[in-house]
Amino acid sequence: MGRAQVLVVAGTHGNERNAPALLERWRREPRDLDCAGLPVQLVLGNPAAHAANRRYIDRDLNRCFAPDLLADLTQQPLELQRARELLAQFAPTGANPCAVAIDLHSTTSGMGNSLVVYGRRPADLALAAGVQARLGLPIYLHEADAAQTGFLVERWPCGLVIEVGPVAQGLLSAPILRQTQLALEAVFAVLAEAAAGELRLPAGLQVYRHCGSVDLPRDAAGEAIACVHPALERQDWRPLQVGQALFWQPGGQDCPAEWRFDPQTLGFPAEAHWPVFINEAAYGEKGIAFSLCRRERWASEGAWLEALQALMAA
Repeated sequence: MGRAQVLVVAGTHGNERNAPALLERWRREPRDLDCAGLPVQLVLGNPAAHAANRRYIDRDLNRCFAPDLLADLTQQPLELQRARELLAQFAPTGANPCAVAIDLHSTTSGMGNSLVVYGRRPADLALAAGVQARLGLPIYLHEADAAQTGFLVERWPCGLVIEVGPVAQGLLSAPILRQTQLALEAVFAVLAEAAAGELRLPAGLQVYRHCGSVDLPRDAAGEAIACVHPALERQDWRPLQVGQALFWQPGGQDCPAEWRFDPQTLGFPAEAHWPVFINEAAYGEKGIAFSLCRRERWASEGAWLEALQALMAA
């Protein structure tokens, strides 16, 4: 019985330099990456943006994979064409089919080494649970957000994002390089065990479930009038306290009440106390100062393991 191919994408955003640097190293020295015996395809996601050291040329590649957008051939921005190329080559029905997609990213926010899962596909949850059992990584479960869709890994039967930070855009960092490779090799180990029928999931999975996003305060013209409060910087994954200051204005002494944390006033569930992607530089254009989550622990389900094992058995 064969083993399903795994697609590893680096440089989906062209100014995230660490994963592409690893990719080039692994291409030159394959022995430097422990693939756990799996067949792996290493791909630079957005070569044009990478060459320009820009996040994207026309539009965010990691928002170009929505089915209706892909099907609309009147739309021809560079990144959408690249999304179609990647699918034609590496989708399960493509010329070089892969069953799993792992998208490597870095962030300017203090996310540490973490995973992002989109929705609740059983195979995704099995993979995330297996990695969390090995490394203890936090898992951001992104779902039910109509403003943010079209993510790359959603177009493969199984997939997740490895997100590591903080690191400035365009900057290589040894800790980021090391943490990225550590997480990717843990992913390979879990997938190899699933392919061999040897994977055992932990009793439970802890996730931070996306509840929505919060923008900076803005004036009538849409210009930001404050920034993220210094006490909130680098506090990803740490619960907010009701009344905590969220934003700060240069020269300001008092934080207005509307700039203090109250989940229900902000329109979130009372349990949504956990911020992620705080002050991510690339999210300013998306109107996101940070996102809020509720922390949940789920019991592992047999269907998760069955889905991942069936997929990896090729």
